[in-house]
Amino acid sequence: MSKLASWIFIGVIVAAALAITFPSVKPVDLLAGLGFFSVAVGFAFQDILENTLSGVLLLFREPFHSGDQISVDGNEGTVERITIRETQIRQYDGQLLVVPNRDVYKNAIRVQTSKADRRVEFTIGVDYHEDLDHVQQIIVDALHSTVGVRSAPEPTALVSLLNTSTIDFVARFWVDSGQADALVTLDRAIREVKERLVAEGVEMPSDIVMLDAADRFRRALHDRD
Repeated sequence: MSKLASWIFIGVIVAAALAITFPSVKPVDLLAGLGFFSVAVGFAFQDILENTLSGVLLLFREPFHSGDQISVDGNEGTVERITIRETQIRQYDGQLLVVPNRDVYKNAIRVQTSKADRRVEFTIGVDYHEDLDHVQQIIVDALHSTVGVRSAPEPTALVSLLNTSTIDFVARFWVDSGQADALVTLDRAIREVKERLVAEGVEMPSDIVMLDAADRFRRALHDRD
């Protein structure tokens, strides 16, 4: 904003200097000339002006701040700096991504750290012969005892799909909204649930695959026998 104010101030000073140096130049003519000049500059620097305007709107609206973790136009990372023309995002692999403000302003922005916590989930498949209520309780108890899982809202485990060889549960729970903490807690939760289910003797079968052999394959096996 200070840069924008300085540019306007310099423009006013230059206009005043021209009016004083050339008395024959009337202020109305000068303003008209500046109008044509501004239109020409607008066409020539359309992208720059668009990024600048988008940057001003972002700074006023503040949909996110430096330090927030965001996702915009398929790019994710931590916001390091917001300038009048660009937004600098440090990606999770350490690389710096510089995004023009117009791309940030025009696209949907997911602010991952807008709140202190967020919900994550994973899927567990168990055998069709298992007691579903018992399995559900094991999963929920395991989540409650996992370090980093929020006690409120309560963790849940709900049947989501009758799969080919398993009945699938989706475990949902709330964790710290930061990317690193969320991934670590998700890892802990998966390990804890898996260990509890194994300890309780709950089967988690692999997918069952049926082979329908072609006649040529069956003849080959018969001739081998």
